[in-house]
Amino acid sequence: MMGDSGRRTFLATAAAGTTFGVAGCTDALTPDENGADGEAAEFPDDDIEIICPFDEGGGTDLTARQLSEQLEAELDTSSFVTNSTGGSGSVGFSEIASASADGHTLGILTVEICTVSHLDIGDVTHEDMTPILQYNFDPAALTVHEDAPYDTLEEFVDYAEDNPGEVSVSNSGTGAIWHLAAAEFEQAADIELDHIGYEGAAPATEAVLSGEVEATTSSAAEVSSQVQDGELEMLAFFGDERHPAFEDVPTLTEEGYDVTVGAWRGIGGPADMDDEIVATLEDAFDEIHDSAEFEEFMENNNFQLEHRDADDFGQFMDEEYDRFGDLIDELGIEGE
Repeated sequence: MMGDSGRRTFLATAAAGTTFGVAGCTDALTPDENGADGEAAEFPDDDIEIICPFDEGGGTDLTARQLSEQLEAELDTSSFVTNSTGGSGSVGFSEIASASADGHTLGILTVEICTVSHLDIGDVTHEDMTPILQYNFDPAALTVHEDAPYDTLEEFVDYAEDNPGEVSVSNSGTGAIWHLAAAEFEQAADIELDHIGYEGAAPATEAVLSGEVEATTSSAAEVSSQVQDGELEMLAFFGDERHPAFEDVPTLTEEGYDVTVGAWRGIGGPADMDDEIVATLEDAFDEIHDSAEFEEFMENNNFQLEHRDADDFGQFMDEEYDRFGDLIDELGIEGE
């Protein structure tokens, strides 16, 4: 993985303060309504909005609403979710980046924050954000039809080697994370696949079921019901560890391929948020992440938990941005 980044474009700043713990919130020195300086204002002193860059009812939206609900109890304030969609997430990301940096407008950051600028879909990047916490990572899964002429990843690779360019793999759209995941595996295995983009994971999965394509890459959650019904078979996960719901499916690493790639979600805000406010929010989301309620929610929805604090999350996004930029350039993908 690579590099550090430093661009910060939106310069609204919150005042410095002292953190008194999660429930106790943060006191910051701000002018009062009459213009007098030095009066302590607690954070939060208003509702907290969480912007979701994707549609209501989808996986990202579900996690946003769960976080928002639990945040109300952690910070003793009201919280709500706003869906701002379009441009593969870039519309919502731009709204997060341009919001006031006072901590009352946050947003869900997904892997697309590290790809949309490379695809010329939007100008916004992770550098326009303040990272707070990563809470999820869903590795890609390679899934085939139950009647496919291969039952293992090794057999799949052998078949692809013998039939270059003839094995079609569906994904949720050209340049989307599941396309990039399949392409990265293709490079590591030194095989040639035919990548077919669809308008979302559901039609990409249906294409395997109907025999229109031979395989698909997606998250486990997007194919779990068909796998459990026996219609589809998972050959490998693109994560560091086996999926807890599918422990008989090996990882690419186990099979000899140094590839870890998938979709992820975290919470962040506009660039240049006050450190004390970030600390208060990070503490709150830490408590949520580690709670039995959130763990049960994630497990019930087949979302895998991941934890990176603010610093690690920021570094991770630096690395993902460079990584996907290189891959997109190599593939010659251009945004529509």
